[in-house]
Amino acid sequence: MYVCNCNGLRKRDVAAAIEAGATRPRDVFVRHQCAAQCAKCVCEMREMIQESRQAFAMAAE
Repeated sequence: MYVCNCNGLRKRDVAAAIEAGATRPRDVFVRHQCAAQCAKCVCEMREMIQESRQAFAMAAE
């Protein structure tokens, strides 16, 4: 499933960037050597980052 149609970033691409340390959508774009175009994907990326943080926090407990 695509998260960013403009740059062809799929959910797995975003997840890989998050696992590599991305903490904001800009980091995801930098990791994949692209930039936000229409920015419709930014909200979904933020949600994925937040979910990852929550999962990490729960695992750390």
